Amino acid sequence: MGGGGKRIHPLPYADPSLPVQPRSMDPSKDLAAYGYGSVAWKERMENWKQRQERMHQTGNDGGGDDGDDADLPLMDEARQQLSRKIPLPSSQINPYRMIIIIRLVVLGFFFHYRVMHPVNDAFALWLISVICEIWFAMSWILDQFPKWFPIERETYLDRLSLRFDKEGQPSQLAPIDFFVSTVDPLKEPPLVTTNTVLSILSVDYPVDKVSCYVSDDGAAMLTFEALSETSEFAKKWVPFCKRYNIEPRAPEWYFQQKIDYLKDKVAANFVRERRAMKREYEEFKVRINALVAKAQKVPEEGWTMQDGTPWPGNNVRDHPGMIQVFLGQSGGLDCEGNELPRLVYVSREKRPGYNHHKKAGAMNALVRVSAVLTNAPYLLNLDCDHYINNSKAIKEAMCFMMDPLLGKKVCYVQFPQRFDGIDRHDRYANRNVVFFDINMKGLDGIQGPIYVGTGCVFRRQALYGYDAPKTKKPPSRTCNCWPKWCFCCCCFGNRKQKKTTKPKTEKKKLLFFKKEENQSPAYALGEIDEAAPGAENEKAGIVNQQKLEKKFGQSSVFVTSTLLENGGTLKSASPASLLKEAIHVISCGYEDKTDWGKEIGWIYGSVTEDILTGFKMHCHGWRSIYCIPKRVAFKGSAPLNLSDRLHQVLRWALGSIEIFFSNHCPLWYGYGGGLKFLERFSYINSIVYPWTSIPLLAYCTLPAICLLTGKFITPELNNVASLWFMSLFICIFATSILEMRWSGVGIDDWWRNEQFWVIGGWR
Repeated sequence: MGGGGKRIHPLPYADPSLPVQPRSMDPSKDLAAYGYGSVAWKERMENWKQRQERMHQTGNDGGGDDGDDADLPLMDEARQQLSRKIPLPSSQINPYRMIIIIRLVVLGFFFHYRVMHPVNDAFALWLISVICEIWFAMSWILDQFPKWFPIERETYLDRLSLRFDKEGQPSQLAPIDFFVSTVDPLKEPPLVTTNTVLSILSVDYPVDKVSCYVSDDGAAMLTFEALSETSEFAKKWVPFCKRYNIEPRAPEWYFQQKIDYLKDKVAANFVRERRAMKREYEEFKVRINALVAKAQKVPEEGWTMQDGTPWPGNNVRDHPGMIQVFLGQSGGLDCEGNELPRLVYVSREKRPGYNHHKKAGAMNALVRVSAVLTNAPYLLNLDCDHYINNSKAIKEAMCFMMDPLLGKKVCYVQFPQRFDGIDRHDRYANRNVVFFDINMKGLDGIQGPIYVGTGCVFRRQALYGYDAPKTKKPPSRTCNCWPKWCFCCCCFGNRKQKKTTKPKTEKKKLLFFKKEENQSPAYALGEIDEAAPGAENEKAGIVNQQKLEKKFGQSSVFVTSTLLENGGTLKSASPASLLKEAIHVISCGYEDKTDWGKEIGWIYGSVTEDILTGFKMHCHGWRSIYCIPKRVAFKGSAPLNLSDRLHQVLRWALGSIEIFFSNHCPLWYGYGGGLKFLERFSYINSIVYPWTSIPLLAYCTLPAICLLTGKFITPELNNVASLWFMSLFICIFATSILEMRWSGVGIDDWWRNEQFWVIGGWR
């Protein structure tokens, strides 16, 4: 792994809980009931269920093996894929592609006419208009071609449960660490953050597999106290959510719903408990709002904790690292005596003179802390104003991540952003439906969607800068199928060359560990000569350990965790020692002279760190997945006025310009790696679009200048020129109509997007 070495990956997935065993067949049963070699599986599954019901009703005794045979269709179901790709119907996508090709041809004739027919008496106006039109055409190409292969996906949660989460057996689902980031509690209300945390703690996932880390980059005692209150309220809220299977599991939004909350609720005491829980939540809100009111006036001597000691974060720019575990193994049980997910407060160390890299630095600190304390193989990051709207969203992501065929090459699963509180007409295009329902579906058919900063499930190993596992190609065609005379001409020279170039000594990449009893491996991968003696092997292991520490930082516990592809922590380590190590990895100087922010974790260099981070992963050959569940996975808050919306657009544009001038610019970075050609188009489009504001401003100004000067940007049109102009306009409208047809985007959303494209360009 370290030092440029190749990464070793485990053997293909094989579920030990589903052995292939010889089975006795009951002559009285139809062979189709066994489900193997199925073609129309759903129909046969229903037939099998109906047959079982009839046999039970008529008292048909199927023999002693009947109980064992009843599980066979379920075993077949558990072996099937956890998700599938759904290409769009050819009747929708083929006309769309055809009109794109026609539009390209028409563009060629259009520009031929424009360039070959200058306006001599208004040459400057003509030249500016042609340059602007060429830029618009190039921008359209960069935006259009990544949408050439749009797809949709479907997941099978029942198969995931059959394979990894069987009732009555320990869950085999992979652990996951949740990251929530916040900075200023006065700008990001604590009540919003606590609702996000509560929705995480009550997610429909095994409790022992969930850990929630909250990054407080403002070191605010208000956030700390709010999380303390949240941990107490969670002891009542989490069991209530799971007992009655309510949605969403953020209490603020659950109690605001204007729906029939009695629908599908058959428990007699549900109404009584819901009223009691609503009273509990109102009291919780009062306590949170009291904390906010108290925080408005900061004492001159600073905040003090309950034991009288000063709050370590009184100086926001100069304070030590802080970690507090509120819930988990040592944080108490819920009101029903069950374990709760782990809840951890993290505030990284801040000192003057250090560049802390804003959100990207905070996320990298959470990556290291979580690796030391829990080291789940998967991570999910959420902004503090995005709550989980679908409690099964994590299982939706695991249908891709844990798929034995697809999962190993998936670096992250991105969910679309959806928002609350937007006006019905969405006059500021906050929903961004065109991007999330058109562009992202197109990218999913190439190498996957770009990372948009929140609502994303990551593979931890991909964040560590490793290359994607290589898929073994089938053996190439040999000349055995050709006549013997062809062998002499075509193949002899190549085979001879292969024999002569065979190396004399072969080296094998081996795992070299220093193990203790009940302890995970403590050393790294290394290229070790098979014939090397044991002492040299140990020396090589130490050298590789040093290389990894130079890459990941001076923490042996964290370096060890990076070698565990399936996660897990040191069994022999005490909580106190792990906490001490966690404090060490969030120190402000830990990243000095390491690859953090360059090759590992969230990448530094832009305020839009999400684009850079996803781009680096795709350059390493990973692919991403776009998951749109039937029930929206996450919901967040959007800017409510034009000023905030324009400020958001400006921030995104500045981030793209920073990437444009950086070493990681997609125009020249990553060639020869794993980034696909059309995927690069999308990343180039994401960093050049801010420059479109210049030709857009110029082009929108030209009509006024033409009216004032009495000149025009085109000469008098003949019939052929009119044909090309009309054809281009028709192609533009046809492209948009066909795009809305296959994507399901409405005309209102499309028009708002076009409007705000012009408004944002002028901004």
